[in-house]
Amino acid sequence: MSAVTASMVAELREKTGAGMLECKKALDETKGNMEDAVTLLRKKLGNKIDKLSGRSTKEGLIEAYIHVGGKVGVLVEVGCETDFVAKNDDFKAFCRDLCLQIAATSPLYVSREQVPEAELAKERDIAAAQMEGKPAAAVQKIVEGKLEKYFSQVCLIDQPFVKNPDKTIKDLLKEKVGTIGENMVIRRFVRFQLGA
Repeated sequence: MSAVTASMVAELREKTGAGMLECKKALDETKGNMEDAVTLLRKKLGNKIDKLSGRSTKEGLIEAYIHVGGKVGVLVEVGCETDFVAKNDDFKAFCRDLCLQIAATSPLYVSREQVPEAELAKERDIAAAQMEGKPAAAVQKIVEGKLEKYFSQVCLIDQPFVKNPDKTIKDLLKEKVGTIGENMVIRRFVRFQLGA
C-alpha cells in the first residue's frame, strides 16, 4: 500500500478539479493508485454536476476574440463561483473555445429559454405548413424535430461543438463543471461582423 502524500492529493486535484478532501478519500480508497482515483472521482463527479448547478456564479471572465483579418469579433461572459477558477487555465480555455464557436456559427441566443415565444410560434407554423396533408400525429413529431434542429442552429448551448461535433456546447459545459468542480454559466455574448 502506497502512502498518500500531499503532492499526490494536489496532483489529483489538478487532474480532476475535485476538492482536496474528495481527492484524499479517493486516493485512500484506491490505495494511492492515481489512475484508479481519477476514475473513481470522475464517476462521483457525474452526480456532483447537478448539485453544483444551483450554486451562485458571481465571479467569472469576459473573453474576447478577434478573427484573423479583423472582420469578426466576439465577447462572451462566463460566470463561475470563485476568482480562483476564473484564473484557471482550463476555465480560460473553455471561454476561448466558446468565442471560437460563436465566431464560427453565429448563434442568436445562449439557450432555448431566451428564444422569444413569437419566434417559436413562427417556426412551428412554418414547419406545420410544410407538412400539410400528413396525419396529425406525424405532423406533431416532425414539427418537434424541426424545432430541435432550429435550436441547434440558433442556441449556443444546443450547437454541436466545432472542434468535436459529437458533443454539444451543453455537453462541453457539463464536462468542464465536472472537472473544475464549480458551477459555470454562459451568461451572454455578442458577435460583431464588419458591415453587418
